[in-house]
Amino acid sequence: MSAHFEGSYLGDASRLPEDAVLECKICWYQYHPEKGDDVWQIPPGTPFAALPEHWRCPNCDGDREQFMVVDD
Repeated sequence: MSAHFEGSYLGDASRLPEDAVLECKICWYQYHPEKGDDVWQIPPGTPFAALPEHWRCPNCDGDREQFMVVDD
């Protein structure tokens, strides 16, 4: 079974590998788990699936469901 899938994760974080990079489809901000998120004080190493429910795009305030999986 492939760890990659097209488009949005559709709110199903269980489909995401821990190292998945996701991109906001509104402003193109990319969340990289190895970097975390300074704006929301998310420590490096936090997978997208482990982000708090209230987390939003630190660049445009878009909802987490607006993020799409980046296919390397």
